Amino acid sequence: MQITNQRRMAASILSTREGRTVGVHRIWIHPDYIDQVSSAVQKDDIRELIDEGVIKAREIQGTSRSRARKAAIQRSKGRRVGHGSRKGSKKSRTPKKERWMKTIRAQRRVLKELRESGNLEPSQYRYYYRKAKGGSYRSIAHMRTNIELDGISLGGDE
Repeated sequence: MQITNQRRMAASILSTREGRTVGVHRIWIHPDYIDQVSSAVQKDDIRELIDEGVIKAREIQGTSRSRARKAAIQRSKGRRVGHGSRKGSKKSRTPKKERWMKTIRAQRRVLKELRESGNLEPSQYRYYYRKAKGGSYRSIAHMRTNIELDGISLGGDE
C-alpha cells in the first residue's frame, strides 16, 4: 500500500504549521495506523490524523556539541596543545616582548623583596636593577647566583 501522496500532503501541512519546511523524509507515520492513513485522501483527513498524533514530524537532527565542550574544557586545563595542534612558531605563540615582560617583572619583584628584607642596600639594588634591565640575567636563579658571586649572602641554602 502506497502512502507517498499522504506523506507529501502531511509534509506541506506540517511545513505551514512549523513555519519551516518539513521534508517528506521527516514525516513519521504510526505503524499501527497505516491502513487508516492510506485511506485518507484529502488534506482535511491528513489534518485530523496529525491532530490525533498518528502523523508527526521528526525532530531535526543537529550536530552534537558535547564532544566540542569536552575538548574545550580540556584545553582550558592546558591539555591538547602538543606539537600536532600547533600552528605558528614558538615566537609567534608567545612573542619576544611578552617573554621579556614575564622575566623582567619576576626579576624586579625579587629585587624589591631583597631590598625590603635588607639583603640589598639601595645602591646595590640600583646596580642589579640596571643589570636586569640590560638583560644580563636569563632567570631569577641566574640573577641570584650572580648576586651571591659578588659576596652578598641571600640565605635560603643552609
